[in-house]
Amino acid sequence: MKKTVPVDDAVGMVLPHDITEIVKDEFKGRAFKKGHIIREQDIEHLKRLGKEHIYVLKLGPDEIHENEAAEILATALSGPGSVLSSEPVEGKIAILAERDGLLKINEEALYRFNLLGEVMCATLQTNTPVKKGENIAATRLIPLVSERDIVLEAAQIASHASPLVEVKELRKARAGLIITGNEVFHGRIKDKFEKVLREKLVELGSEVISVTFAPDDIDIIAEAITNSINAGADLIITSGGMSVDPDDVTRTGIEKAGATNCYYGTPVLPGAMFLSGRIGDIPVLGLPACGMFHNITVFDLILPRILTGEQIGREEFAKMGHGGLCRNCKRCQYPVCSFGK
Repeated sequence: MKKTVPVDDAVGMVLPHDITEIVKDEFKGRAFKKGHIIREQDIEHLKRLGKEHIYVLKLGPDEIHENEAAEILATALSGPGSVLSSEPVEGKIAILAERDGLLKINEEALYRFNLLGEVMCATLQTNTPVKKGENIAATRLIPLVSERDIVLEAAQIASHASPLVEVKELRKARAGLIITGNEVFHGRIKDKFEKVLREKLVELGSEVISVTFAPDDIDIIAEAITNSINAGADLIITSGGMSVDPDDVTRTGIEKAGATNCYYGTPVLPGAMFLSGRIGDIPVLGLPACGMFHNITVFDLILPRILTGEQIGREEFAKMGHGGLCRNCKRCQYPVCSFGK
């Protein structure tokens, strides 16, 4: 049950919710906290915020306040690798990454959650790399007061999603790099791939344990892959030799090394001629030459998923077409962009 009191008559009353203040280009935040006892000197401030009346709340047994609702919803939404902000602010609770990793969102469950109408949860896109402490989701009850049953139904949807919001940990891979191409092997040009790949792997917490240069020879490429695995590599990355030229035989070399479940070609640009396969339990990624020119390619979208233990096949590739076109911005801000989303 709600009734209102003119703000001029509200001195001594307790605010039933946070009151927000917005100053364009300067500030947006909580001006008055729920539970604040209104003082005479607060009246003009409240009027400047457009508050001519103040709610007086008396909740029935089947009703719920926005702050209690936010705590119930956030707890149900938060899965492994995530943590809640300390308290509701302006009726909202943020969900933060508890560790560096890859964000996973159960999109279908999120849709059903938000379909209820009086509750909401907004998230970053699934498969976004995130850092510890980063805000990955937020939830709240939209009205100040709602029926408790709606909140409990939303919490049940979130709880049954197993989980709805999760940050998956990336394993620390021991990568073997196979740099292919006659032009590099014979010293006609200087290799640029090793530095690029090493930096990307280190950024994700992995390491490079071997680097092998191989000519455009199927048998030598296959042997290099096998030797790298025998040396302890648990991730194989090949570079170059993936296009349609007659000298591009890296893909055949990967298959000769024993790779199975090889999926070649993605609806992503840059990176259409990318390959994902496995030799036993060891992922094998074939990166086309675009990975040396472009800052971000399909490799950057796939690698974190591989490091969480995902197996990438044709279905996973096919879903990447929507959002798979890089804008090639002059100043790359990935992952704060639409690529791969």
